[in-house]
Amino acid sequence: MLERTKKPPTDKKAEARFIGSQDEIKLLRSYAKEIGVLEANEYVTIEEAFPGYAENAQGMALKGARHREGMTQRQLAELTGIPQRHISELESGKRQMGREWARKLAEALNVSDYRVFL
Repeated sequence: MLERTKKPPTDKKAEARFIGSQDEIKLLRSYAKEIGVLEANEYVTIEEAFPGYAENAQGMALKGARHREGMTQRQLAELTGIPQRHISELESGKRQMGREWARKLAEALNVSDYRVFL
């Protein structure tokens, strides 16, 4: 049975990014320091931003390339001759990709180097 849960309070902080000359950015930084705004220098790794990427980098690359081309798994399967269920398994990391399939998929998805799928 589903129960109501308390919503956690949201953090009222915001982040901004500016593009300009070095002098303009220096001026913005000094003004930000005056009013008590902190400069964020914390970077997030790809693994932190996208959990599961490290375990399935090839599948994520395949899925990303397919989405970039605006294709469904079925359309890609018809284009390459690889069964749709195998494409699904490749994307989810349940199946390893061989060189021949990587070349077919790279050609179909306009990827210059098939090795991104290996």
